[in-house]
Amino acid sequence: MKHTHPVKVIAVTGGKGGVGKTNVSVNLSAALSEMGRRVVLMDADLGLANVDVLLGLRVKKTIADVLEGRCSLADVLVRVDDNMSIVPASSGTQAMTALSEHQHAELIYAFNDIADRMDVLIIDTAAGISESVVSFVKAAQEVLVVVCDEPTSITDAYALIKMLNRDHKMTHFRILANMVHSETEGRNMFNKIVTVTDRFLDVTLQYVGSIPYDEAVRKAVQRQTAVLKAFSGSKAAVAYRQLANKVDHWPVLKTPRGHLEFFVEQLVRRQ
Repeated sequence: MKHTHPVKVIAVTGGKGGVGKTNVSVNLSAALSEMGRRVVLMDADLGLANVDVLLGLRVKKTIADVLEGRCSLADVLVRVDDNMSIVPASSGTQAMTALSEHQHAELIYAFNDIADRMDVLIIDTAAGISESVVSFVKAAQEVLVVVCDEPTSITDAYALIKMLNRDHKMTHFRILANMVHSETEGRNMFNKIVTVTDRFLDVTLQYVGSIPYDEAVRKAVQRQTAVLKAFSGSKAAVAYRQLANKVDHWPVLKTPRGHLEFFVEQLVRRQ
């Protein structure tokens, strides 16, 4: 049996669209890759995939091919640089948005085969709180909730946290404020959420900082590359490196928590 090292699994989610989740996923992955971590970024927006578009990648095979048994997960990996690969999803396929519980489980187990190729798995979830989002978020070790300064972003993030806490007993969330105009603005957004969660839910929220609003991000999107690559010294790139540094220090969970999780099979086998 091959011995596998633990993999850090982070779901990037937000409850609603438009908060910049995919940008966060791409740039956090790029920043960790720059630090020498081997990163796999999974596009878990199974119906409206966009990670490959953001990175200007040509994709031949997707998660759909894996689920239909046409190839293995290793076959769909697309290299972005020496340390970073993506697992692309298919765009515009309705069937992919309605996977059964069994298909979700198969997909999550399929990652065991490529565990040795990565130190970190980042999951870019779809918008909203569909079963698909919940299934991937529950299977991750860390949940990074991205919020921006719009009333709907705060209420949607709260709704997501409430549902994961009430229905799935999840208690630990990390909050990232995106596209802020000042550090204070980010803090204030966090405090707004904490005020409500402290009153009504039994959860622990941790503020992991903010990413400043930066025109460089928009320009990088137009160039179809990570802002760290296109504008290495930009405010956003600097903030993503700081975020990656924090993420790098998060502990890797080594004990299964009793539901379907990424790489948990290996944990069970190792004990």
